[in-house]
Amino acid sequence: MEAPVKYLVVDALERLIILLFSGPFAFAIFRALPMNPYWLLLGVSEGLAVILILTRKPGGMTLRPYPWIIGLAGTTLPLLIRPGDDAALVPMMVSTSLMLAGVALNIAAKLFLNRSFGVVAANRGVKRGGPYRLVRHPMYLGYMLTQLGFLLSSFSLGNLLLYLVAWSFQFLRIIEEERFLSLDPIYGSYRGRVKYRLLPGLI
Repeated sequence: MEAPVKYLVVDALERLIILLFSGPFAFAIFRALPMNPYWLLLGVSEGLAVILILTRKPGGMTLRPYPWIIGLAGTTLPLLIRPGDDAALVPMMVSTSLMLAGVALNIAAKLFLNRSFGVVAANRGVKRGGPYRLVRHPMYLGYMLTQLGFLLSSFSLGNLLLYLVAWSFQFLRIIEEERFLSLDPIYGSYRGRVKYRLLPGLI
């Protein structure tokens, strides 16, 4: 099998997996909206990622199993989250503010990333504008803020465990993406200017 065909097959499988996970997630969020309309923010946050994966532009990507495992796990595990009946841990204003901040950051990051987003480490052009001037992975920070807001508004042990595992995979995903992108001298120069991955002054 020629390399271009391999990329086409892997690309198609990736999109199919994302579609299979995103359908039940969207249905669960939609059912919960009449009682908790602000959970639409979580649906928007995760839905934007799905749309970008399905419409992304081609680019060089790795075919090694490890990046695919952590990339798919980091993307699909949050789609297994379901609204719970447990009491919120914080006032609605706090959880909604976190979700709004996360969605705003996600949208800003995606506007600059455009169709360069994917599940697995790939180089579709190094992005350096907007929120990428502050941290190297603002989109992942946006996800985590939105997901934390949702968790605090609909806490359950299952949701907590899913997010902890998903966030662990996201950190592994960041490390793998940076390893792959570091092969590009443009990214090396960018990393030298923007010191932090997620939180300015901390991480």
